[in-house]
Amino acid sequence: MTGPPEPPTDEELLAAHVDGDPEAFAVLVGRHQDRLWSVAVRTLGDPDDAADALQEAYLRAFRRAHTFRGDARVATWLHRIVINSCLDRIRYLKRRPTTPLDPERVVSAAPGDDPPDALVDAVTEALGQITPDQRAALILVDMEGFSVEEAAGMLGCAPGTIKSRCSRGRARLAALLRDFPTPG
Repeated sequence: MTGPPEPPTDEELLAAHVDGDPEAFAVLVGRHQDRLWSVAVRTLGDPDDAADALQEAYLRAFRRAHTFRGDARVATWLHRIVINSCLDRIRYLKRRPTTPLDPERVVSAAPGDDPPDALVDAVTEALGQITPDQRAALILVDMEGFSVEEAAGMLGCAPGTIKSRCSRGRARLAALLRDFPTPG
């Protein structure tokens, strides 16, 4: 007696999508959705902007699946598309600044939820003050737990560049968070 069939690999799903399978891409994205969302939110700092960037990234991946060469894992390829989409969104937002809403008029999306703690707010604000390249490197390596080599593949640069961006980003964050009270 044989067990249940093995689920298709990411590479098999991408190939099936390219061959016209109408459900393969949704299954593939579903596998990685939580981590891709996390990267987008942490990179952009705003769920609405993250949703826009992620939607754009999914469209790019859907349309360009035939260009996947297999040089990296499919998950790495998807992360790279998401990061690039987030960086594009950051550049777009810098060209078209918005006026923040009046806090008195903002309604909580989840009534009864506790607001994020002060440290999360401070780190999020500090991340918004470092360069997008440093932010992307720090989020992938320090927050998402990818190796330097994996992050380099996702961002399309050398591992040494990732190490440098992380080092400079950490130093900048340390300076920005210097006055934040430490617990205990």
